[in-house]
Amino acid sequence: MITIVILGAGNVAHHLYKAFFSAENVTIKQWYNRDIKSMRPFNSEVLLTNDLSQLVEADIYIIAVSDDAIAQLSEQLPFEDRLVVHTSGSVSPYDIDKKNRRGIFYPLQTFSKGAEINFIEVPLCLETLMRKDYQQLKDLGQSISNHTKRVNSDQRAALHLAAVFVNNFTNQLFRVAHEITESQGAEFDLLKPLILETANKIQNLSPFRAQTGPAKRNDKKTIKRHLKMLDNEHHKDIYKLMTASIKKTHASTSATTKKNR
Repeated sequence: MITIVILGAGNVAHHLYKAFFSAENVTIKQWYNRDIKSMRPFNSEVLLTNDLSQLVEADIYIIAVSDDAIAQLSEQLPFEDRLVVHTSGSVSPYDIDKKNRRGIFYPLQTFSKGAEINFIEVPLCLETLMRKDYQQLKDLGQSISNHTKRVNSDQRAALHLAAVFVNNFTNQLFRVAHEITESQGAEFDLLKPLILETANKIQNLSPFRAQTGPAKRNDKKTIKRHLKMLDNEHHKDIYKLMTASIKKTHASTSATTKKNR
């Protein structure tokens, strides 16, 4: 049985709590946050505290707070030589105070309040500074996920950056599409099967091979027509940037296709 203490009460912390609470070989000994208001519904399930001096002993302490708060919180921990990990995709393990053993427990997923997550399918990127700590962290990860992966800090940073492109930027494109459909009274919901198919397609194809559309075909008439339709200059700039990026990526393919005609 692995014992843990969760530090923080944001979206990631709440999702981790629910996942670990259901895990068979994990015991959540305590949950800490400066403000325990959002944690009160779980008062009957776990020991809550807003006092760092009252932290109990556990195998692993999971810091699930904002990136900027990790270093300060780790400095305030009132113990030494225990395994302390954070959940950030971009913060170094060296940001954790060196008085404790340090590691990373990074769930590569987007977490929103009220949105349920099936942790079994969430990749967990793991890193420890001491070899002896890795197996225990891996055992913890495997208690809630079928996808644990040992990564170094450079790999984790690259994954986090890539995640911004595939998640945050993509979601913003969904928002732009929503504004475009709303401007003409069209239903954004009609695009949802296309959104799902786009995501499903890259399960079997590389993003390069899966690309379609007027930019890849260099369909100048359609591109010109689309730009004329866009009244919002910001949307127009995004369209031009994405079109140029796709053209650059597939320039050699287009040239080969024309040559073979």
